Amino acid sequence: MSCEENSEADRDTVSQSIQMFKAVVNGETYEAVAERFSISRTAVERRIKAIAVKLSQVADIDGLNEDGAAFVRRLRLHRDAIMLALAHFDPRRIAGSQVLRIVSLEEIALAGRRIKARSGRPWHDLALFYLIFATGARPLEIARLEVRDYLNPDGSVRRASEMRAEVAITGKARPLYFVSTRLDEALGFYLDERLKDRFGIGDAKAYRGLDPASRLFMSVTGDGFKITRYGNADQRRFLCRPILETYRKLFRYGDLRGVTALAVRRSVVARLYERGADEDAVGLILGISERSAVRELLARPKPTAEQLLSDLV
Repeated sequence: MSCEENSEADRDTVSQSIQMFKAVVNGETYEAVAERFSISRTAVERRIKAIAVKLSQVADIDGLNEDGAAFVRRLRLHRDAIMLALAHFDPRRIAGSQVLRIVSLEEIALAGRRIKARSGRPWHDLALFYLIFATGARPLEIARLEVRDYLNPDGSVRRASEMRAEVAITGKARPLYFVSTRLDEALGFYLDERLKDRFGIGDAKAYRGLDPASRLFMSVTGDGFKITRYGNADQRRFLCRPILETYRKLFRYGDLRGVTALAVRRSVVARLYERGADEDAVGLILGISERSAVRELLARPKPTAEQLLSDLV
């Protein structure tokens, strides 16, 4: 078989796998899909999981990750977002080596310097970049944040804040802490720029002169990130493509290859584990209610017996 024939066969296989994926997301069983395509149920499951894993690397769909993507219930829960993401998705363009990895502190610092040098809005972009690493918040939650979430009325930083229920993806409030020096600097300069540009202006004597109910991050035209609702009227499903695209741009500016918002959350989990957090603490900080879901995001490293006993006395 020639190279061209091989390439055509690969395209057909990928196209067929995506058709299977869509069928299962839309409600068909593995068995029904297997019968329709004349392959085994196991083959269907394996090919659907492969597509889901690759989609999770580029789509940043909440709850869809490498470990959980194969579960049909979760796929169907995010059906509308998945269908939107599939519109311009080609799994063959994803490098085989691209994985969700842990980003080191050194990489973050270096990426920050690159973003500052390359961005047309350095303080805005740096603040966005540091915020996701400093809090582990999801992009949609960051898009919803308001000035009052970050500042106290006297203009000081609200160190022990709250991810309000209407901001949190889960619809449940949780603690939110702003205790990063890098974030303080970037956000401080960005809010000064906002005040100068008169975006979201409020009482000059409170909240550094900004409207406390205005979005924390605004575009060059003074608007917040556009958030779109999807699904049925009784469902709380929202998508913010602009902020996802912005984060992809920032990771590209920072030369953080293979990094997505999900990889950032895993990096935050890894850092929390290093500092002694248990799964309950990680779940509280990231807004994950079940331990199993925390483990699915990133399993807690387990020391060997030798490591536990080394230099015990």
